[in-house]
Amino acid sequence: MKKAILVSAVLLGSLVGSAARAQGIQQHIAALKKSMAASQQDLRTYQWVETTTVSVNGEQKSWKEQACYYGADGSLQKTPVASSPPPPKKFGFRGAIQQSKIEDMTNEMQQAAALVKSYLPPQPFLIDQAVNTGNVSFDMLQPGQVVRLNFKNYKLPGDTFSITMNIQTNRLLGMSVRTYMGDPSKPVNMEAQMGTLIDGATYPARTELQIPSSNLEVDSVNTGYRKMM
Repeated sequence: MKKAILVSAVLLGSLVGSAARAQGIQQHIAALKKSMAASQQDLRTYQWVETTTVSVNGEQKSWKEQACYYGADGSLQKTPVASSPPPPKKFGFRGAIQQSKIEDMTNEMQQAAALVKSYLPPQPFLIDQAVNTGNVSFDMLQPGQVVRLNFKNYKLPGDTFSITMNIQTNRLLGMSVRTYMGDPSKPVNMEAQMGTLIDGATYPARTELQIPSSNLEVDSVNTGYRKMM
């Protein structure tokens, strides 16, 4: 009899803990959606400069600066400002090989960048989908302060999209993506550090995109935010 009571108590405690955890996840996600919507609206009133650096095997290969702002139709606009000079051109067979490598690297970067952009900013319907299928968990990084929400199978089977947020202010602190191009044998990783503007809007201050199979890294830094006239 005592054993049965003990088992029942353990099961009840487990159910209560699961219910509290599920409620906690729902609260954090509701706050996250509200914060993201407000920030996206505010960012449309700003212009800034994006500096992108491409490195291979840890060696910088190129960089460029672009002026960024949102157009009247809500789409992000980028205007070239400055860039590194192209590499010295080779001729003949070596030149053909050089051009082929450059084209392959450029295509790979563009594909990886497009893939990651499909995760950012987080889409409410994909978040809801992860919640409804039980693919959400959270880690309390700092009790009562910082939590990390983990969305598994967010966009592709086996991927993970994580968001770190301050639950006191409901502001985003960072985002990370673990996904792949084509199949899991070609992983693509992304880490984003968020910044906060004077009006409270959050933005990706720095984004690091990595393609481990090619030792390719694309580092983007956003600076100089100011209100558009």
